[in-house]
Amino acid sequence: MTNILEVDSVILQFDLNRVLQDVYLKCETGKVTGLLGRNGAGKSCLMKMMYGELNTNDKSVRINSNTFVNAYRSPKDMRYLPQNNFIPLSLSLKRIFFDYKLDFADFKINFPAFEKFYKSKLIHLSGGERRIVEIYIILASKTKFCMLDEPFSHVMPIHVDTIKKLILREKKNKGIILTDHMYKHIIDICDNLYVINNGKTYLTNSLQDLETLGYARINDD
Repeated sequence: MTNILEVDSVILQFDLNRVLQDVYLKCETGKVTGLLGRNGAGKSCLMKMMYGELNTNDKSVRINSNTFVNAYRSPKDMRYLPQNNFIPLSLSLKRIFFDYKLDFADFKINFPAFEKFYKSKLIHLSGGERRIVEIYIILASKTKFCMLDEPFSHVMPIHVDTIKKLILREKKNKGIILTDHMYKHIIDICDNLYVINNGKTYLTNSLQDLETLGYARINDD
């Protein structure tokens, strides 16, 4: 079954500074939707609103045309990877994988170095290692959609390639929205790419659009 997630009518304003307006974004099962924009453009705020963490009355978030009328999001509908760590450091990997009903065997196939950490608590892992665990948990969980905020920025390059392969694997079962300042990785794996500019979202048709919208100079890459 193909599920469709849409968001529009978003207005976000802090004092006199309007951050988002005239926003529209669509994601569906089988596709990776990239979201780019300069620092402070509102990418994380948009994800938090879609997830229900940041509340504003001026928004419409729908899955299969069914509008969310409150802030609650069922894990069956949506999961969200924020920029900050969200799993308690006191939990062991064994407990985490049990709680999320995930197979540690698949995780260690993709990240063999973590086999020795199975009974270890997160507090004993490095920041980058914790991030990998959280990325996998969100990506591999059964849900209609998952959103990843900065999944590539704080992990080793060798793991970035593995994460990209996992994203492409998991998109067969869910829609994936991701943003990261390492935008070349986004471009490499996304099916649709939106850019936030002056509070509005623009669906791009080519790499040249990134330059036109003031996000990147393609000729310098």
